[in-house]
Amino acid sequence: MPAPERIPSRGLTEAGLRTLLSEGELTVLGQVRGASNAVLHCTVAFEGEERTCVYKPVAGEQPLWDFPDGTLAQREVAAYEISEATGWGLVPPTVLRDGPYGEGMCQLWIEAEEAAAPDGAPDAAHGLLALVEGEEPGEGWKAVGFAEVGGGRTALLVHADDPRLRRLAILDAVINNGDRKGGHLLPAPGGRLYGIDHGVTFNADDKLRTLLWGWAGEPLPEEAVTVLERLSVDLEPGRALAARLAELITETELDALRGRVEALRKSGRHPGPSGEWPAIPWPPV
Repeated sequence: MPAPERIPSRGLTEAGLRTLLSEGELTVLGQVRGASNAVLHCTVAFEGEERTCVYKPVAGEQPLWDFPDGTLAQREVAAYEISEATGWGLVPPTVLRDGPYGEGMCQLWIEAEEAAAPDGAPDAAHGLLALVEGEEPGEGWKAVGFAEVGGGRTALLVHADDPRLRRLAILDAVINNGDRKGGHLLPAPGGRLYGIDHGVTFNADDKLRTLLWGWAGEPLPEEAVTVLERLSVDLEPGRALAARLAELITETELDALRGRVEALRKSGRHPGPSGEWPAIPWPPV
């Protein structure tokens, strides 16, 4: 299933963007502040084409107790590979390459469309998440849970009942995303939605933490069932996707990925929190 309305590339195809990211000359413009790992804002130029990108060198990764050291960049690329296999195109073009600070992940920069919160201030969640009064989410929204908002008050955290978000929730369940925050949701011009920051994915243990729990327990859309069936075949040993992923994640993690796809197919429903791991990432944005 081809992804609708590919990334605005000013003439470059998806393959052309991957070539640009893989072979182009990286020039570091600065560091993206606030990230736990080194995230460098760069330009990449190749054969007369230039784009803005993010470069995350492996050398800048902070050790995590539950992931092997120096593997987050590979997991970002693996998430892109799965996204492309679904046909939904939810992750920007992402490659593994050498750079000024060694091997790392290089991903096309997505300039998100601005949105405003109800009070007119810029909205870090781009209008896809909100805190509302009362106990019901309201039309067009799905409830996640209650959150403390200060002064002993609570509000209901909701996300948009948006088919783009629903696809992303399914992708996150497949890749076992341990950190789906509001700031990782990037609506782009033309109606596309992208998810970024996929370093803590593909763990063999259940690590799913997300703000997109609104569909938990609901039947999967028919298109998702079709995608999962195709993905199950693509992940069989000897298939091109399985071979590519074997270069990026461990054999145990690849087997666990196959197991998650099969579990989703058999249940036919969106998963819910396991109860064995915090369900909501912190900070949520």
